[in-house]
Formats: sequence, C-alpha cells, structure tokens
Amino acid sequence: MTDINNLDKVFFENNNISKLDAEKIISKAVSGAEDGELYMQSSENESFSFDDRKLKLANSNKNLGFGLRSLSGEAVGYAHASEISKVSLERAANTVKDVRSKDQNNLDVSPNKTNRSFYESYNPISEIEFKEKIKVLQNIDKYARSLNNKVEQVSVSLASSWEAIRILRADGQMLDDIRPLVRLGVNIAVKEKNKMETGSYGSGGRHGYNILLEEKNWKYHVDEALRQALIMLEAKPAPAGEMTVVLGPGWPGILLHEAIGHGLEGDFNRKKTSVFSHLMGEKVASEGVTVVDDGTINSKRGSLSIDDEGTPTEKTVLIENGKLVGYMQDRLNARLMGTKSTGNGRRQSYAHQPMPRMRNTIMVSGNKEHAEILESVKNGIYAKSFAGGQVDITNGKFVFSANEAYKIENGKITSPVKGATLIGSGFEVLKKVSMIGNDMELDPGIGTCGKNGQGVPVGVGQPTLKIDGLTVGGTETK
Repeated sequence: MTDINNLDKVFFENNNISKLDAEKIISKAVSGAEDGELYMQSSENESFSFDDRKLKLANSNKNLGFGLRSLSGEAVGYAHASEISKVSLERAANTVKDVRSKDQNNLDVSPNKTNRSFYESYNPISEIEFKEKIKVLQNIDKYARSLNNKVEQVSVSLASSWEAIRILRADGQMLDDIRPLVRLGVNIAVKEKNKMETGSYGSGGRHGYNILLEEKNWKYHVDEALRQALIMLEAKPAPAGEMTVVLGPGWPGILLHEAIGHGLEGDFNRKKTSVFSHLMGEKVASEGVTVVDDGTINSKRGSLSIDDEGTPTEKTVLIENGKLVGYMQDRLNARLMGTKSTGNGRRQSYAHQPMPRMRNTIMVSGNKEHAEILESVKNGIYAKSFAGGQVDITNGKFVFSANEAYKIENGKITSPVKGATLIGSGFEVLKKVSMIGNDMELDPGIGTCGKNGQGVPVGVGQPTLKIDGLTVGGTETK
C-alpha cells in the first residue's frame, strides 16, 4: 500500500525521472510568468452496480499523469499528458513557456506548507477482497426484498477511489496529499396495484469501506430507501402557489450550494457575472444567516488537506450575520482581485485546470427548535430531501425538485406530497429566512458538483430553515 512517505517512487523512480529534473523543467516553464505549478496525479478507481439480483457492472482503472501550468495576468498556458517522463514534461514546458509577465520579477509566492490531514492515507480499494464486496451487495439485495412484499426492484451502487497528488512549484516547494473516497447508494422501487414509487439513500466520505459496509450501516441505507418509497405510495399531488416552506436539516443544503454557493465563487465575481458582484460588505441575507465553506471537516466528502494548487484549506466565512464578507478563491482569481487564495482551487484531474470550487458549504445553526419552527407555520410545505435542480448564477434563479416533502397544516407535518418544485432566487431567498434551527446537519456524503465540465466531490449542510413566501410548483388540482 502506498502512503504519503513513498510518493517519490510513484512519481519519480517508477518513471525514470528525478525530482531535480522535474524542478528544472518547471523552472524553465514558468520563468517570467506570475504563477504556475506541476500537478502530478496517480489514481485508482473501482465501481460496482448490482441490479435485478445480479452484478451488472464491475469496473476498475488506474490513471497516472500530470498537468503543467504557467500564468500571467489572465493568460494561462496549460499542457497535460497521461504519462510522467522527462520527454513528456519537456514537451509540456515548451507548450506553456510563452506565457510571460510584463513584470519579470512578479512570481507569486508559494502557499504555506501544512502537516494537517483530515483523512487517513490508506487505499480503500485494497481494504476488502473483491468477493467480500460482492457478498455485501448480495446481502443488501436479500435484506431489502425480505422487508416488504411490495419491493419490486433493488439497485445498489458501490464506488471507491484512491488518489495521490504531488505539486511542484518553481521555488522547489513540494506538496503531497493522498485522498481516499467511498460511496454506497441504494435505490428501491415498490409497487402497489398499478402504482410504483422509488426511494433512495446514499452515503460516503474520505474514509474506508470498513465504515461504509458495516452491517448496521448498509441496513440503514436500505431502511431509509424503503421508508421513502413506501411514503411516496401514499403521497398526494403537491399544492401550488406562494407559501411558507420549511427546509429540513442536512441534504436540503444542496439548494444553498446551487442557488447561493456558485454565486460566491471568485471567478464569477471577478468577471462581474454573479448576482453577488459589487455587494461585498453589504447586507444580502436575513439577520442570523451565516454561511461558510469549510474544507477542514474530518473525513467529509468535500474536505481536502490541501487544494489542487497546494494551498492549505480553511474554514472560509462567506456570509456573516446576513452580511457578505468573502468569496471562495483559487490562486489566479485571488491574485487578479488583490486578495489571497482560500484553498478553493480544485480540478477534476491532471487533465483539467483548477478553478474556484466549493468544498463543504454550510449554513450554521441558529437558536430555534425544529418543533418550534414547524409550529409557527399554519399552512406550508416541509421539504425533507431534494432530487436535484438548476440555477442561473447571473441572477440566482433556481428550480429544485423535492423527492420527499409533506404538507404542514396548523403547525404539524401531515400528508406526504409529490411533484413539489421550489422556484425562486437564491439572492431573494436569503432575505426571506425567518427562523433558523439549532440542528445543523451535514449531508451523508453523496454530493458531486459540476462546473465547466468538471465534477468534484462536495458536501453541504444546514439546520432546519423557515422561508417566508417561496413559490411552490405543484400538480394539485382544485
């Protein structure tokens, strides 16, 4: 098993290249530029799909490669290759070397080094034998079908990855990280007469299979997926119109991520394409609303010890007590905006350039009890979980579909509803938050964020929230 102490073998010795060779090539590539780095990556991935009582898919692959970048102003030279060798590095250096700064002495300083780590550096893929993983998938299927005779179909997905990265900068600084990641998902379809509904539950994080595949844990996944599916059999069409909406804690923070988080990324604000541009220091949310992006939570899906430019991650405060106080920054956009990187420079792989991305985006707890918030609502919707949505960061407008929602009548949760769609503007929703719960939860570890064709693992979190006057699209007929 490869650990953080023997990455020299992975990146140099196995490829017949020395650290000194790599340093000379990087120095040549970024000479006269304002910033740049060599990003090397070795990764292993595996995934399983178990459906209709059969193993339908079992994939595994390994990847090795590098990306070399040179930056001056907004100009970026980038070259990558799926091998690490002296020849390929020299070819890449010749590609990016023409990016030059007008000020030849303006090389950006390297990030501070850190010895912090928010996850163990083992490889989850080699943690459990192949046959044991398949046995767990079979047991999940059997358990789900034994619980209720309405179960029609069971689908299980299991995936893990191990990623080692090394970043070399022009001044010779070398930064390493090893990142494990696992995820389990269960989807159950139930049928009653001619009606069929589905429910799902998943979790994961930067830890090993040993946590994920404990019997009590995978049984919880099944129980939750089945509970949701059975509830949806009873669900009635959702009402439509403007009404009070209560968002549950945890995964509903995906609305915060999409409708608000992207608009607080540095590149959109530097280019003035975000609805939050020009509003630094202004009141953008209700009193008590505090939003952070935190890369330092142990073992969470969006956590990183260092970002993909080598900057140590941190807990970045974005909105504090309703006031906009910060953006998420990578090195390029921070330099152009006259500020510092917040450790949000992320990339999907060595073949992609880094850009400012979210990590674990969270609204922190307030002081209201969950029951107190519900009791304050005479007529409204309680959205417990979301299936997905869309947002336009230029104006903050979003559309989100709730896959588990209920009516609130006279302060109590009553009948489940389906087809509830929340429509609004993240910019306006922040100002309509009237009660904030004291029950902040993080999502179970299922989020992947897409931006400019790149996907990266992320986390979200929030407490129970009461939002006054949000538009609900429903299918209820009067």
